[in-house]
Amino acid sequence: MKKIAFVIPWYADDIPGGAEMELREVSSHLHKAGVPVEILTTCVKEFGADWSTDYYKEGADSTSTGITIRRFKVRKRDAKAFDIVNAKLMKGMRITAQEEDIFLREMVNSPDLYAYMDKHKDDYGLFVFIPYMFGTTYNGAQVCPEKSVLIPCFHDEAYAYMKRFGEVFPRTAGMIFNARPEAELAERLYHFSESGTKTIVMGIGMDTDIVSAPDDFRRKFGINEPFILYAGRKDEGKNVHTLVKYYSEYIRRRDTDLKLVLIGGGSIDLPQDLVSSKRIIDLGFVDRQDKYNAQGAAEFLCQPSHNESFSLVITESWLCGRPVLVHEECAVTRNFASESNGGLYFSDYFEFEGCTDFFLGNKEKSAAMGQNGCRYVKDNFDWDVIVQKYISFFGTLTGETI
Repeated sequence: MKKIAFVIPWYADDIPGGAEMELREVSSHLHKAGVPVEILTTCVKEFGADWSTDYYKEGADSTSTGITIRRFKVRKRDAKAFDIVNAKLMKGMRITAQEEDIFLREMVNSPDLYAYMDKHKDDYGLFVFIPYMFGTTYNGAQVCPEKSVLIPCFHDEAYAYMKRFGEVFPRTAGMIFNARPEAELAERLYHFSESGTKTIVMGIGMDTDIVSAPDDFRRKFGINEPFILYAGRKDEGKNVHTLVKYYSEYIRRRDTDLKLVLIGGGSIDLPQDLVSSKRIIDLGFVDRQDKYNAQGAAEFLCQPSHNESFSLVITESWLCGRPVLVHEECAVTRNFASESNGGLYFSDYFEFEGCTDFFLGNKEKSAAMGQNGCRYVKDNFDWDVIVQKYISFFGTLTGETI
């Protein structure tokens, strides 16, 4: 069969970020399954780098797993003009058609990449773009829309409402969603069922053979009391400050030795009296096994973010046998918790209090919810399951047997 090209604004084996990690894992597992894949990208280093600067050498390279990477030079851009428009979008504001054109023209773009795709489009079965809001996706998908597929990672945000996206995305061959609420949002915005674009709720693949050693975590870090766990980036965008505030109120109202343990990068202001008394413990980055051990040792994992397209830490917590508490405002994580019967959700302090009381007071039910989540992950997100879903979906779009 013809090659499947994954198109992303930047790529390297060690770039952090949800879309970058998802592409690495998907392409690697498809490659191992015998699917011919390549990665088409720019010479830009990463998201936080200058999008007008070529960091990598132009041309063909390969990943650590042997997948060919083709890098293309980026076009120089007017960063100031872009930043003015992007500031409005970041505030949730709608923008004019002229501003949309500025946004799409002055973000990361590579005419050389688009020219390559046009010249070599017969060599590829599909071009799969991730994520949706970048120039490489918007302009790349127009080169050969009948062969274009998006893994968009949509959020309910101002970017998704841009009219230019609504003109292009319904012309593509397919859409791959990470969760059902994302698919429902996309249908409301772009009406894919009317355009004929084929869609699938794929999910994200997981290595489901995680082993957790809770006692090892307690011994290593000296934490013997029950604790709530937060795992991930610590900043206001993840709503961690709300978790800290609600936890602080909870221990003020309850006679409990419950702790709050934070792991991951970033930093937020923490109540110093609770830090000094070791009621709140920020461990920063820990290695992967320590994270799994922490997830297994926790009473529950709290993921308070309002805006997720998937949540690996939730699925990891379930694989470690523990339930989760998520925010009602996040459609994706709320759907996961409800669909799996593996967790609860809250919208205000008193619901947080009630959910915490439930987990602490109902150990057997909490453990059962963790096991429900574990089965849900293995049934839906094990890599063997995800790879077969990709192969089947790509075969439907290309008419070829993969």
